[in-house]
Amino acid sequence: MRTLVKLPIVIATAVAAFAVQSPAMAQEKVLNLYSARHYQSDQVIYDTFTKTTGIKINRVEADDAGIVARLRAEGAASPADVILMVDAARMASADSQGLFQPIKSAKLDAAIGANLRAAPTANGVTWTGFSTRARVIAFDPLRVKAEDVATYEQLADPKLKGLLCSRSGSHPYNLSLFATVVERLGDAKGENWLKGMAANMARAPKGGDTDQIRAVASGECAVAITNSYYAARLLRSSKSEDRTVMDRVRIVHPNQATTGTHVNIAGGAVARHAPNRDNAVVFMEFLATPFAQAQFAESNNEYPTAAGVQINNPALTALGGDNFKRDTIALGVVAKNMTKVQQMLDRVGFK
Repeated sequence: MRTLVKLPIVIATAVAAFAVQSPAMAQEKVLNLYSARHYQSDQVIYDTFTKTTGIKINRVEADDAGIVARLRAEGAASPADVILMVDAARMASADSQGLFQPIKSAKLDAAIGANLRAAPTANGVTWTGFSTRARVIAFDPLRVKAEDVATYEQLADPKLKGLLCSRSGSHPYNLSLFATVVERLGDAKGENWLKGMAANMARAPKGGDTDQIRAVASGECAVAITNSYYAARLLRSSKSEDRTVMDRVRIVHPNQATTGTHVNIAGGAVARHAPNRDNAVVFMEFLATPFAQAQFAESNNEYPTAAGVQINNPALTALGGDNFKRDTIALGVVAKNMTKVQQMLDRVGFK
């Protein structure tokens, strides 16, 4: 049985542990962080890290594409130590461009499952997932039966013709899901599945995940794909209209009887030319501590990647908690399918 994380206690424990284990930090007290995470709640993690280690964080924020462009422009002169990005596909793309360096860490190896990290090499692992979000299905229970949307594969069933909403198929959140399903089904069946979904659209793909949930609630469609934390945000919203939206829809974690629900990650990596490499590794390890993992869940409606961390988030509990079956296929492997899947989407007309 997992123990509920009490944040003040965990902070004290983390401070004591890192104070003992990081004697080399007296010489280097800076960490340059490039982050695509724009969540104010993460500031608590950064402040606690600095309090724990004495390492000051200099943060640069941009979207994922902006960070990649900046790293490429800066080259070997880049001051970046750690890169935080959202989505395994984006991390894998940056990794393929040689923007990360592998690290070896027994703490990360013990805390984070191999399927939520880049494939290991002789020199270590290049990127690690620190929080996850489930790719779930939202549906209108007045128009669709739960058993008809229990799997991703059913989204291509002709009985859902004219009922499906989605954001762009080319968005990384969808690409990661689609690449996972194609990996499971094989190329021919996978492309046929994408073709079936394209044929079931209630309207052309548009908007973000929250827009898809709202479309189900308004009757524009009856089924939609969304990340779990968007639904959680609506549940936790102070706006009555947002909670009303969630009163009208139901959320299902697909494939519980088979391969499990697809989860994607927000993760981090040590920059290829990190001038403060040791501090970067310590920060990466800190993000896997119970304190940081609980903070991701409590404040930003994400799921921990580290084992043994129980969440205490009413919205996620209302969505079924975190004890659902997850797809264990390695995200690092799935990311290699992205180009192939994009070509499939183009062929079947899934915009």
